[in-house]
Order: sequence, then C-alpha cells, then structure tokens
Amino acid sequence: MASERPVLKGEVRSEFGKGFARRLRVAGRVPGVVYGHAVDVLHFSVDRLELTALIRANGVNAVFELELEGEQHLVMVKHIDQNVLTFDIDHIDLLSIKRGEKVEVEVPLTIEGEPAPGLMFIQDADVLLVESDVLNIPEEIAVSIEGLEDGTVVTAGDITLPEGTTLVAEEDTVIVSISEPEVDEDVEAAAEAAEEGGAEAGADSEEGAEASEEKKDEE
Repeated sequence: MASERPVLKGEVRSEFGKGFARRLRVAGRVPGVVYGHAVDVLHFSVDRLELTALIRANGVNAVFELELEGEQHLVMVKHIDQNVLTFDIDHIDLLSIKRGEKVEVEVPLTIEGEPAPGLMFIQDADVLLVESDVLNIPEEIAVSIEGLEDGTVVTAGDITLPEGTTLVAEEDTVIVSISEPEVDEDVEAAAEAAEEGGAEAGADSEEGAEASEEKKDEE
C-alpha cells in the first residue's frame, strides 16, 4: 500500500438534524462524524464525488487524512450508509486512528481458480474478520479453490493471510464448500416427461402418416 495517504478536505458542521442533512445531500455533500481515542467527536461534511472516488480507489477500509480547518486527522472508514435507490453515500462514520496501532477489520474475500471438473462452489462468507496494522490493511484476501475435490470445505483457518495480518474470526468459519451441481428433481422429471411425450407424439404422427398412405393406395 502507498506510504502517503490521500487527503480529503472537509468542512466542520455545527448544524444537525434530518433537514440539514438533506440540504447537504442536495448540495452534493455527505455528512459524517469522526470518533475514537478519547477525542471530541467531530462532525463534518465532504464532497460526495471526492469521497466516492476515494472509497473506490482505496476500498471500504480506506485510511486517509481528513483535513478540517487546516488540521489533518488520520482516519479510517468505519461505516458507510448508502441510499437504497441511488447507492449514493448518505453518511459516513470515521474512526480516528494512530500510526502503529492494530485494528480489527472485515476484509473482502476473492475466490481464485476453479474446482475439479464438473464441480461447483458455494461461497459462504464474503468478508473475513482479521487484525492488521492500521496502515497496512489488505484491500482483499484471496482464497484459492483450484482443483479442489467434491466435499472439500475451506475454513477461515485454512486461508493464508498476508504478512502482519492475523485471524480474528473463528478458525472453523466456513468460507467455501465444493460439491456436485444440484439437480432439481421436479425440473428433471418435467424434462423427461416432455421428452417421452414428444417421442409418443412422433410415433403417433408416423402411424397416422402410414395409415394415410395405405388409404390412398386402397383408393
């Protein structure tokens, strides 16, 4: 990860309430709060486009410098509220942090590779709870399923973590399971019935054609 942290400029806010927050959002700004380390809670707003770009570039556990009134605060994203319709960021909670400390975070999991031929996988967990240095939080953790056989279950304890990151989740937490594709018996029965019906219809059609030919011959 980069040694220099991105800087996001914000404005301190002293007004609160749904009405004020709504006006901020209409103006293209996102209300937020910073807390942690026994500091006074800081209420602020930032430009929505700049915040969205920062999250996209640095991930949901982004660590950056929030600049308020000329002073920079080292923070990390703790929680994001998104609009259910537009997916715009409606509010953000930030955690004030110190260099050198470790934090517990949920890191996204990515599946790599394919299981043995003819098999499928079911991903039971999308994120993994780990502890990491606040300035070296992995953006994602890879889970390889290459060539795994039927019945294989990958748990949190099986995953190789990046250096400096330790597991917080229970080791037996199921991440991925490998199995044969499930067959819907009702769909399969309907397909067989349709196939049999088509064969019978074809036989009846052939018999009808033969009877018609015989009748013509008699005439």
